[in-house]
Amino acid sequence: MSGSSVVALCLLLVSLVACGGRPDTEPLRADVQRVLDRRAEALLDRDERALLRTGARAGYDNLRAVPLDDWTYRVKDVRRSGDTVTADTELRYRVRGFDRAPVTTARTLELSRDADGQWSVDSDRPARKSAQQLWDQGAVRVVHGTHSLVLGVGQSRAALDRFAGLADRAVPAVSDAWHTAWSRQVVVLVPESLEGMAGLLGSPASSYRGIAAVTTGETGARDTAPADRVVVNPDAYGMLGSVGRQVVLTHETTHVATRAHTTPATPLWLSEGYADWVGYRGTDRTPEQAAPELAAAVTGGRLPAGLPKDGDFGFDGDANALARAYESGWMACRMIADRWDEERLGEFYRAVGGHGGRSGAVESALSRVLGTTLEDFTAEWRDYLRSEFG
Repeated sequence: MSGSSVVALCLLLVSLVACGGRPDTEPLRADVQRVLDRRAEALLDRDERALLRTGARAGYDNLRAVPLDDWTYRVKDVRRSGDTVTADTELRYRVRGFDRAPVTTARTLELSRDADGQWSVDSDRPARKSAQQLWDQGAVRVVHGTHSLVLGVGQSRAALDRFAGLADRAVPAVSDAWHTAWSRQVVVLVPESLEGMAGLLGSPASSYRGIAAVTTGETGARDTAPADRVVVNPDAYGMLGSVGRQVVLTHETTHVATRAHTTPATPLWLSEGYADWVGYRGTDRTPEQAAPELAAAVTGGRLPAGLPKDGDFGFDGDANALARAYESGWMACRMIADRWDEERLGEFYRAVGGHGGRSGAVESALSRVLGTTLEDFTAEWRDYLRSEFG
């Protein structure tokens, strides 16, 4: 076959197969994108009839109560098999009044073609290895608080009202301690179970057993980042008393407030210890009551040799060791507030986070803000534990 014949053959087949052998999916991708653009518009407008013209309800009823300012799909890849298409997409959405930038998540949609040749959506699910969204788990109920938005699945209105009350008390409590600008509002997600929590976080349920709540968000987040989500484990949360429930929500809200100043330079003993310090700040809990595992270790002659390492905060290890790590961080922050002052504690936190990297961050902030060294600070912290638990 001559060279000109090869070129002619490639041109003849260009609508079906690229000359290199790769199927030409651009027209199909464009068709799917148009369908998803119409679907997103219908969803934002709460136009059920327009949405049904793009395919199945596919979660519409579950998320119709969620206040949305934006919802867009970007088709990244399509794979066709006869009259069906699998589309890999990037979903970007914003919750009204809370997200300054879109939440981005990967979704896989299945579409089919009808007798008229029109594509329509059959299903919309999280992409492989991507976390679920709350509406993937059922119909979302929404409660608006003074400083909070609470979204729940499988929860009563009364239960979500209680979470909103806790969050609304947490926000001013955090602002009273953290004298740095932040959004002063919080989004709380309450799934039906531990398994639901794990699905939202994209991790095995065993990773969070016994953990009452976690906060999602990027360290060093800018003002243009989407709002952090406080994700509740209703199984563990239900085991807490009234004070414990408030401490947990205040702790997690502290993470939301301090996120912009929490960077890879910040050790977990400081970020978790500071959040616990704010959480317990307005309570009458004594060190023995708030740090029972650490108290037992100290009185039993097992005084920690040093501040906890990041690895000590893993959720899948010894629960008592994990508790001691949190309690150790809290006592370190409590000591700074007691022996220096609360303002200096906040300044120390920001100084550590503002360092260029983890190496030397704590040492530099100790010297500049507290006028001490890591060796002397650790020795003083160990003496503090003896005095408080002795």
